[in-house]
This record gives sequence, structure tokens and C-alpha cells, in this order.
Amino acid sequence: MVVTFESYCKPLSTWPSAMLAEARGPEPSPSRAPWNPSTPAQDSKDSQIHPRQRGGKNRGKASSQRSCLFGLELNPELVWEDWELGREFTKTLVLKNIHSKLQKLHVRPPVSKFFATITPQIVVLSPGTSFSMPICFRPLQRCEYEDCIEFDGKDGSFQVCLRAIIPCHALEVPDSVLLPICAVQNSSKTKFLLKNVSKLQTHFQWKCTAPFQLSPEQGLLKPSQECPITAIFRPQEALVYQKQASCKFGDEGDEAKSCCKVLLQGLAKYPFIQLRDPGTTDEKEQCGPELHFGSLPIGQSLQKPIEVFNPSPVTASFSLSRSSSEIHLLDSEFSCDVTEGKVAAGGSLRALVTYTPAEVDTVSVEYLSLKCSGALNETPLKLIGNCVGPNVSLTSSVLDFGCVEEGGAVVQTVELVNSAPVEAFYQWDLDCAGNSVFSIQPASGTVCPHSRITLQAVYKPTQPLPHHRRVTCIILHRDPIFLDLIGTCHSELRQPVTLKPEHLVLYKLCWYRRLNPQDTLTAVQQQNKGSFDREGMLWPEGEQSDHAQDKRTPMEEYYESCLGCMDPLSWSSLSSPPISVEPSELQFNQVVASSLSTTSTSSQPVSITNYTTGKLRLVWTATPESPFTVSPSSCDLAPLKSTSFRVTYDPKQLNTLHGVQLECFAYYKDSPQVEGCLLCPPWCVTVRVIGHSFQQGKEHFMPRCSLQPSRVVFPALGVLSYRTALFRNCGDLPLSFRLDHSSTPALAESVSVVPSCGLIQPGKHQILTLRTTPSEDGPKQGFSLHLQLNAAKDTKKLTVVSVVEKLCISLEGDNRLHFQPTAVGSRTRRSHHIRNLCRVPLRFQWSIPEPDQELICVEPDAGELHPNESSVQIWSFSPLCEKSYTLTPTLSFWPIQTPGCNESQLTLEVVGLGSKGLIEAEKTVVDVGDILVGSCQVIQVPLVNNSPCPVSFCLSVQQMLLDEDLTYDPGTEPKALRFDCERETIVSHSKVLLRSTVRPHRRAQYLWTISCQMLNSSGIVCSPPRAVCEVRAKSVFPTLRVIDVCGGGSVGRLSKVHLWKLFSLDSLNEHMRSNTSPAGLAYRTTTRNSLSSSPSVFAKATLDCNFSANPMNSKSSVFVLMFHNPGSIPVDWAFLFPADQKLEMEYWAETAQFSSTELSQMKVEDNHLFVISPRSGTLLPGQQRAVQFTYSHDFVGTDRFPVTLKLYGREILLNLEGLTLEKDTPCLHFASRQHVFTSVSIEDCTPPKQVYELNNCGAVPLRYEVDVTALAQLQVDNFNHPVLVCLNPEGEVLPGKTAMLEWIFSPLEAKVYHMDVSISVQGGDSTLVRFEGCGFDSPTLASTKPFKCSDTEASEPCVKRGPFPGQVVFLSEDSVSLGSIPVCSRSSRIFFLTNLSHTDSVHYKWDEQSCQQVVQIRPEKGVLCPEESALCVLTFTSTDYPTCYQLDVTCQMIQENALTQHRDALQSWEEEKERRQNDFTLTDKNLTEKQGVLMEEEPVSVPVEQRPPLRKYKELL
Repeated sequence: MVVTFESYCKPLSTWPSAMLAEARGPEPSPSRAPWNPSTPAQDSKDSQIHPRQRGGKNRGKASSQRSCLFGLELNPELVWEDWELGREFTKTLVLKNIHSKLQKLHVRPPVSKFFATITPQIVVLSPGTSFSMPICFRPLQRCEYEDCIEFDGKDGSFQVCLRAIIPCHALEVPDSVLLPICAVQNSSKTKFLLKNVSKLQTHFQWKCTAPFQLSPEQGLLKPSQECPITAIFRPQEALVYQKQASCKFGDEGDEAKSCCKVLLQGLAKYPFIQLRDPGTTDEKEQCGPELHFGSLPIGQSLQKPIEVFNPSPVTASFSLSRSSSEIHLLDSEFSCDVTEGKVAAGGSLRALVTYTPAEVDTVSVEYLSLKCSGALNETPLKLIGNCVGPNVSLTSSVLDFGCVEEGGAVVQTVELVNSAPVEAFYQWDLDCAGNSVFSIQPASGTVCPHSRITLQAVYKPTQPLPHHRRVTCIILHRDPIFLDLIGTCHSELRQPVTLKPEHLVLYKLCWYRRLNPQDTLTAVQQQNKGSFDREGMLWPEGEQSDHAQDKRTPMEEYYESCLGCMDPLSWSSLSSPPISVEPSELQFNQVVASSLSTTSTSSQPVSITNYTTGKLRLVWTATPESPFTVSPSSCDLAPLKSTSFRVTYDPKQLNTLHGVQLECFAYYKDSPQVEGCLLCPPWCVTVRVIGHSFQQGKEHFMPRCSLQPSRVVFPALGVLSYRTALFRNCGDLPLSFRLDHSSTPALAESVSVVPSCGLIQPGKHQILTLRTTPSEDGPKQGFSLHLQLNAAKDTKKLTVVSVVEKLCISLEGDNRLHFQPTAVGSRTRRSHHIRNLCRVPLRFQWSIPEPDQELICVEPDAGELHPNESSVQIWSFSPLCEKSYTLTPTLSFWPIQTPGCNESQLTLEVVGLGSKGLIEAEKTVVDVGDILVGSCQVIQVPLVNNSPCPVSFCLSVQQMLLDEDLTYDPGTEPKALRFDCERETIVSHSKVLLRSTVRPHRRAQYLWTISCQMLNSSGIVCSPPRAVCEVRAKSVFPTLRVIDVCGGGSVGRLSKVHLWKLFSLDSLNEHMRSNTSPAGLAYRTTTRNSLSSSPSVFAKATLDCNFSANPMNSKSSVFVLMFHNPGSIPVDWAFLFPADQKLEMEYWAETAQFSSTELSQMKVEDNHLFVISPRSGTLLPGQQRAVQFTYSHDFVGTDRFPVTLKLYGREILLNLEGLTLEKDTPCLHFASRQHVFTSVSIEDCTPPKQVYELNNCGAVPLRYEVDVTALAQLQVDNFNHPVLVCLNPEGEVLPGKTAMLEWIFSPLEAKVYHMDVSISVQGGDSTLVRFEGCGFDSPTLASTKPFKCSDTEASEPCVKRGPFPGQVVFLSEDSVSLGSIPVCSRSSRIFFLTNLSHTDSVHYKWDEQSCQQVVQIRPEKGVLCPEESALCVLTFTSTDYPTCYQLDVTCQMIQENALTQHRDALQSWEEEKERRQNDFTLTDKNLTEKQGVLMEEEPVSVPVEQRPPLRKYKELL
């Protein structure tokens, strides 16, 4: 027997109407905002000195302020401070009467003998008068004294204190001193005052510890003297410092001194300085570690600014200097105007770096080191610049003057072009003062950058000869260039063959191929040794692009011409020269007599040698005005012979300087003069001659000159090298010079200078060319060459640095490179620096043994290193197995100028360790928890590398759904877990957080297995997947559930089961638990999606919510649903009315035609027939909330209103339906048109009674009748067995009551029976109800039967219920299920009644009349105090026939306050009723005035029409 009881506890007042508030689960109380007390703003200062304190014993001080007592003005105390033993000290106490009446005081003198006064016992003071009282102090010992004088007046008594104190030392200092913030290893300071507040001379001495220092540390302070103390803060670490500084003070020499303390506070921070380019605002384009000056012409300077910026919060001191290196730099080409300084916090300082190159075609590299005191590191700055020199060329290499008559002159022009951005200095090695047949003007000068000048060349022969001279144009800082000058002089007697340019080319070809110059031109052509080009020039076959391949350098050729073709270094690789002259320079430095005479003439020999096989004719160019003459002026010279000439110096003017260049032409005397023969052009040799004609005792010219550069540095290689220097005559007089070898003859002879002597005209210059081969034993600082000037004692010093340096490259780390442990198959990179420590540009090449090339590599493996330059090499190490490696790559390097020579090598030791890497997860299982479907959540999975090497790996994930009822295809199911980065590298012994994003697409339990695979150096997988960890997550939807329902108003009489059916709450809960479709996730936000006032319904879930039926103007039907969030995530919910989903349109777009549905909905909305409160909200996990649904019975008829319940990704359409009846209309309301009986066994001979409820919603009684025709037919169909029998087919239902139809369901077969039975109302309509019942064979099958027992059973909530808003008494169990019990037996249950009120008592009483036969509750009635609970016992006694019971027991209750108010109102009503029975009112108009007056004194009675309120109180009885 199944018995179920439901009981309801309701007060007499209609409490459900108060259910507009929310019923929530346990929530944390809202946290209060933290109270932040307001603090007054303080000015920010570098240092702060807090309030002062005094050091020493506490001593009272004489008060200088007078006080008023009882109308008397006086000092409250007298203090003696400066006193000595054996003397008397007197002070005066003045009393002044400031009152308006006479004062009479009785005086009691001091008690002690040390204070004495001569005063009367009574002192009388008139208003405004004063009285002086002398008091004497006579000390007898060194101690403190204290006494008083007492005055007694009419208004009261008072005392004046007398004290004598001993003077003591006292200093005043601040409690604490805050010093300005300071950088590490720097200092900051501030000052504070030390004041002597005593009357004694005080000696003080400070004692404090580092990093603080006080100055002065000690001193002597006179009374009231102040001394400024300087506090210095010198921190060595970045910390917050607080140190106590103690000051001992007292008498000098006294050990037992007093002490005061000051708290010194300081904050130290590390400084940090950056180098920035002030012209660049973008941080990425800042100058960084390199400042490039580009290409700069020699002799010029370029400045570039750098900004020293201090981003730190402290002032930083810095120094900017050249970084220390082992290379010996002679002169720095870079300079900076700032070497040290201070930069304030956030400030900057501008510095200029100047680049002044000194050597052409060199790259200068230097490093500046920015050092900041206290900083953790240094900032290097690389300075690099390239020096460029002039680039000078001639527009023509040959000037052909043609044939000129003797005594004539021909002028030709040629252009000197400078295509470089630097000014070019040039000088022609040619005497243009008339001592040569050729001259070029200007003979020396400058060519501006990217410009050209035009030179005039003059050919003025004096003898009929062919002339050819190869003139050198010397260029400062460049190799010389050459110009061939050819011309032929004809006379009437002699007309030699005209010299042409092709003769020069053919001669050079023959000389290069060692041919006999006497061969004929025809023979050369027949031997196919040459051919003519389009210009008629003869060129070697196949070598027309190389003009006479002479392997001599321009400098060697120039030196040959200067040394008279006797330079052994120039002719070492070729044949001997055709002729030579020796010496090539002559100097006449003898002293001239007092007058010009034959004795002043001097001469020196010159020898010319013929190296050819032919006879030569030698002809000197003579100039009549020249002081130098050659004799004989011409002669013949046999082959391989030498001849001598005398050069005579015969000055025509005294006290002057002379200098010329004598030239001699040599040509074959027997040279054929016909056109068919090869013409050999003449050769020219020169002799430079200088002399002076200064008399003895005559002062020579004072030289004014300059030599640039003053120091010439040769490359540090043992190869023949050349350098040039510019020697300028800055004066107005000629300047002669000659090289003096007497100072350092050995070293000076190793350097060849051409010309070694000469004459420079005023304002002109001479370009000196130096040549030497540096040696290893040369002095590193160089040696000096002295140029004697003007044949006097004046000299000009030229320093020459010519020393060979050993090629040297330094390798970082003492030639060792260590790699950290590296995983097998992966790669580790490390930088390594190499630096050129010599002054020679080097080229380097790394060589790695072939077996080691799979293990290590370097980038770049080759390159160039300029002097002092450092290069960064990136080494890579890729081990192949687990072991230790020691590898030895070799660095080869050699000078760039001499490739393939002087190669040196260094060996680098590379040490590495190959190890096995392993990646593990910190947690093998990571539980993410609940995640909202469609949302994303970022998780972090800690991965740990415990191996000694970095590990590179890639990740993969496998996904599984753990729900057994889900079917999915792993290949097409989208991955809900994705990594932010699938490839990572973790350094050794460290941890990395793997960021992943979880985005579930359906409601399920996910399991992801994360696997990793190792990567090699190329990024290719080199190991199988290995599971690292598992990630679990549960994707959920926001869910709601209705756990309780309560009715109020017109439906307050209905049972909870009936209310549950009316609102279809089982179906609503099922739909709210259902899954969300993908389309619902896409449109999960609340939107307006309709143009109609009655929007289209796209929700798949549709439910009917019936408010039952009630007469018109009856109380509103109120349903209160308790919603509960059983999930783990918050739920946003909303009830959307049609107006909430309609788009707002303009007035012109609205239509005036409405459908009947729209009109009905407009009526409902305008009259608020259906009200839901609240309409939206959010429920946190585990939270509950009550939502009230109200239907007003204002209009007769059926009202329908669609409301959409919007959850996350789900929409449920609720069709609200309510029926309002006329008052005299009978109505039998059915909660459901389908009823399911409890299943019954076919073996049961006495099936139980079962009930079906009939509810009368009308205001009049009605009679019902069950049509048993269908039941009779069912009996006939089942072999006349009564399968279904109605025990009371007819009956009457009172208004608002419920009738129970009793049924007996007795199945004949084990099957489901369906019966449609018509139930009609007398005078009304009939309703067809379907009844279902199930028969089963045995009790075991009943337990597995899929059908539920009865639809009358209410769903039991799975969570703890809470009280509804406004509920006064709460039942611990509102539904008691007794289960199956035997007939004629008894079963008991207990439950509790709880008073929820904190202040009011409640009276309760159980109504058992409807079920008194079977149910009994004890106690039947009682009183519950505030917050009190009462134990109730329910006893059920079953009858003698099996029955299914569904009984409602009502508990009536009333609050004490309401009962008191009711009794008071009832008493007032009874009194009013009694008054009305005894009082009456006269309405006769003819009464006299007196009677009217009497009537007016009577109280006015209440009209009879006001009785309805009284009737209300009566009903409460």
C-alpha cells in the first residue's frame, strides 16, 4: 500500500501575495569597502628631517608666560637655574590684581630654610595694582630644591612653585634624517642642526656605521649654539638602509656622557646609463653598440653626437674612455669632448665624437667604454670610420708636341681630374724655371674635390733632337701618375725622324720582351709579334688591352727616375736600365767669399753609364741664366761605358738660395733615320742640384714651414712600403732643405726619401716620398729624420715608425669555448669573440676537421678584421651521442696586403657534452573543472625539464569523450584543446607554463592526452610520441531547475502536486536540462528579432502553463516557483515578453491592422493580466531564487500569452493560459487530460483503490457524472472481467473544493490498458480523459518496469528546500511518503515546524477533519516562539482495504501580532456595536432651537452604510 501525504502550512493572511522578494541560497555577505583614512599631502623632498628630540635629563624650564588665577596675574613657578654654593640668589614674584574688586590674600611662606621671603601674612590688592614679593634662595649643597608659597583668598587657594635645578647638558637633534636617494658607489648628503639647549658648554662626538658618515664628527658647543651636521650617504649595494647614529655629549674628558640618537635613512639603487642617438626618436633605430662615421676624406673631421641618457631614478656618474686592449695604437683618430660627468635622474648629456682620419684607404676601429660607477655592467660603443684619399687622373697619358723648329715653342693642354671628395695636392717632378725643354704650369698646387684643372705644357727645344721625357706627377697620399712628353726639334741642318706615340708603345713592348731595339719594323710584322689598331698604334698580339705590361709599381718607377735609374729595388726583377746617372743629387754648401769672384765657383762630378749595346749621344739642356752649368754640354758614350761631367756652381747673386734640376737626353747616335726602321726614343736622366751664396757671418733666411704629417707610420709588415708627406714653405722667401743623416745614420739610411734635397719657392710645397721595409728590431715609437733648412742650423723633424709587428688575434676565453650540456640531436648556439690585436688588416678562415663538421660549425667562417676590430662568431654544437666532446678547430689568418704569405694559425679548444633530454609534467593529471560550452578558457600546464640540457620539443594532443552515451567520430570531432605554441624550448632545470585554450563544443567529459616529441637541430621530430600528462575538463551548460512550487490567491487551496501539473514543471525541468544546439550557441544572446508585436516562435521546446480557472474579480492566481542552480557556473536567465523581442520601428513604418492574436496580446500587456517578477536575473552555483507568476481575473474568457524563457543557448516557449468565469458558471477544471494508474499485478486478487481529483473552480456547486459505457465495453472485451471500475461515478463538488473519484484497476493481462472516459457536468460540457494502467506478471518485473507508478506523485527535489519569501513557518518536510504498508497497520513519521520570525510568536493548529480516520498529528496545536522549532509526529493508520492515499493536511497559523490586532479590532467593533444599540438620532425638523442645541452636544453616529468593515472583523471570529 502506497500512502503519500502532503501538508501545507499557511497563515490566515494571504502570505503568497508578498512573494515578490527573492529567495536565495546561502550567499556571502557583501564585503564592505576598505576604509582608507585620508592623509594630508606632503611635499616630496630629497631629504626629510622629522621632529626634534632632546638628549639629556628631563629638566623643567622656567615659564616666561604669566597665568591668571582668581583674577590675579602671576608666574605659576619660579625656577633658579644658574646658581652656586655659598651665595644668595633672589627672584621677585609679582602679583597683579586684574579683577574689578579688592583682593585679600593670606600668604603662607615656604617651609624649607633654603627659600626665604619677607612678606606680611595678609596682602591686600586693589583693582589694577601689583605687589612684588622678593624670594631669596640660599643653597648649601649641590642638589635640587623644591618648595612653594601658598596663597588663600576668598575665591580659593593656589600655590606658586619654587624650584632650583642643577644645570645639565642637553642637545636637540631630529628623530630621523632621510637622505636623498643615491646610486650605488656614489654619495648624497644633507644637513641637519645640532643645537645645545643647555646653559653649559657641551662637547659632542658622533658615532655611526657605514654607509653613513657625519661631519664634523666631534666639536664643542657653547650654550644655545647651533652646529650644522652634514650627513653623507655612500652605499655599496642597492638596499634600503636604516642606521642609528649615536651622539655622546657632556663635559670634555668626562667618560660618563649622555647620549642621543638619530635614525639615518637612505635608499640606494643601481644606476643605469644608455647611449642614444639624439637625432632618432625610434628606440629601434638608436645608435646602440656602433657609431659609424662612413667614408671621410683624409684631413677632414666629422662630428657625430651621442646622448648619454640616464633612465634610472638616481643621479649617475660615468666615464667615457677608450676600452683597454692589448693593441698598441700610436694615435687615436677618434676623440670625444666628454670623458666623465654626472647625469641626473631621467636626464641626458650630449657628447660629440670626432673622427679625424690620418691614413688613406684604412678602416679605423676603436671602442669606447661607458662605465658607470655602481652599475652592474659596462656599455661598449664601437666607433668605425673609413678614410678615403684623392683619386687623380689625367685626361691623356701622352702629349705629342710634334715637330718644332729650333728656337720655337709649342703649347699643349691636359686636364688633371680629381674624382674623389677630398682635396688633392699634386706636384710635377719637372724644373719649370727654364732648365728643361718641357715645362708644365702650374707645376704644383691643389685640385678641389670632384673638380678638374687645366695644365699648360710647353715644349721649347734648343737643339735639333727628338725629345721624350716621362714626367712624374706626385700625388699626396696616392701613387704618382705619369705623363709622356714627346717632341722633335728640326733645324735647317738637321731634321731627325719625328717621334710619335706609337714609337713609345713599340719601344716599351720591345723592352718588355727583351727584343733588340735595332730590329726593323717590317721584321716585327713578319714575325707576327704585333699588329696595328684602328688608330695606327702597334700592340702586342692578344695584349692590346695592356699597355706595355711593366710589372713595376708607379712608386718604383718614380723612385727609378729620381735616383738616376740606379735604384736596385726597382730593377731587381727586370733587365738593367739603358743609362744611369750618379749621383742624382748635388749639394753646394761651401761658404762664399765677400765678393763674387772665380774663387766662389765650385764644381762636382757627375757620371753617366751606358748599359746598351749601342753608341749613345749625350746632350745636356743648357740655360744661360742658370748658376749651374755642365761641361761638356754633350758627348758620345760608347756601349757599356761611363763618362764624367762637371757641374759648376757659379752664383750671380750673393746671399741667396739656388736649386735646379739638370736634364740630359741620350739617344742612339747610329740610329737609322729612314722610315722603314724602328725608332728608339731618347732617354732622359736628371740631376737635382741645390746651393747657396751666403757669405760668412751672414744670417741665412729664417725658415717658415710646415710638415704634414709630422709622423709617418708604415704598415707593420716586412714588405716594401711607401708613404708621402707634404712640406710647405709658409714664408715669403725661398726655402731649401736636405736630409741630414748625421743624427741616426743607421736608422735614417733604412728610409729612402725623395727628393732628399731641393728648393721650395715661397708659398709652394714639396711632396716628399718615403720608402722603407719595416723590420722587427725597429723602435716601436719610431725614430726621427732631420731636414736641414736653408743650409743652416734650423731643422725640421719627421718621425718615422717602421716596425714589423707579429700577427696577433686574441680568442675569447683563453682559446677555450665551453658549451652547456646539449640534448642529443639538438643544437646549442654560443657567441665567441675574436679580435685583431695588430696594426695590420687581416683575413681569417676557420678550418674544422672533416669528422667534426657534423658536430660543430661557425658563422661566419671567414672574413676580414681591421686593426683593433672585434668580430662575433656564432658557434653551434650538435652532439650525436651521450658523451663528452673535445674538438680543436683551427683559425688561419694572414695580412690582406699579402695574401698567401705570413700565414699564422691558432687552435680553439671546443668542449661540449651530449646528454639526454626529458620533458615531464609537474602534474600527471590536470583537472580544469567545469567549463561553459561555447566559451573558452586559458589554462597553463607546467612542464618541467629536469635534465642538464635545454630541450626542444613539439606537442600533440589526443582527445577522448568519456561519456558512454555519446557517439562521435574521433576523426571529425573538433579538437577542444589547442596550444598557443606547439613548439617550445625549455632550458635545463627549469619550468615553463604551457598556455592552452580550451573551447568545448558540446556537453561532455573531455580527456586530453598531451604527448611530446623531441626535435633535432633542424626542427625535425627525432623521437616517438611520449605521453606527458592528462587534462580533464567537464563542459557544462548553465542549468536551472524548479525545486518547489507554491500557490497563492485563488489557487492557494490547490495541492502542490496539482500546481506542479498545471505548470508542467517536470517537462520544464527536462527542457532546462537538455543540450544546446549549435545554432543556439551562435545566438545565445538576447536579441530583438521580429517586426511583429507577436514574434515568430523558433523555440523547439513549448510548454503550457495553466493558471486554472476562477470567477471574475476573484483573487489573482499566484504561482511562486523556486528556481535552483544545480550546476557549477552562474546562470543568466530572462523571461521575454513579445514586446521584448519586437524591433522598434519608426512611426511611419507601423501598420494599423492587427490580427486577433495581436489584439489579444495587446489586451494582456496593456492590462497587465500576466505578470512575472522578477523577469531576469543571475543565479550563482547553488543559489535559489523565487519567481512569481500572477494572473489577474479581470476579464471573462480565456487569455493566452506567449513568454520565452531565455537561457544560455536555449529558448523555451511558455504558453501562459488563464480562464476567468462568470460567477454563476459551473466549471470542472482538469489539471491534465491524461491519468496514469499505479501498476497492478495480475495476480493481485484485491487491487488497491486509486483516486482521480476533480476540482470545482467555479463559484456555484456542480454535479458530475462519469460515463461508464466505455468501462462496460472494456469489461465485455476482457471476458466480463472488471478491468476498471469507478466506485463513485456521480457526485457533487462544492465551490473551490476537490472531489476524489475512486477507481479500482484490476488488469487481466500483463499489458498497458488505455481507456477514454467521458466526465460531464450537469448543465455544462463534458471532458474526455484518457486513463492508462499497466498490469505485470510478478513483483520482480514491477521493479524493472519502465512505467512510473502514478502521475499523482510529486517530483522530489534533490536539494535542500528553502523558505519562500514572506513565509512565517517552515516545514522540514512538506511531503511525507510512507511507502507500502500492510492494511490495518500503523506507521509514524516525525517532522519539524520552525518559526522563521525573529521577533514574533506564531500560533498553529492542524486541520485533520478531512482525513481524521487515517491520519493523526500530535501536537494538534501550539505556540512557536521566535526562531523556535516544534517536533510533530504523524501517525497513519491504514484501513482494511488496500488503498492508494493522496491526502492533504492543512496547518493553520497566525502571528501573535496579527492576533492581538484582531482582538483589539474585535473589541472596538463590539463597543461600537453596543453604542449603536443604545444611541439614536432625531430627524424631526420642527424641533426647537434648544432641542437642536441638545442634539448637537450628542456625538455624531456612524451611518449604517459603513458596516462592511465591521463585517470583516466578524468574519475573523
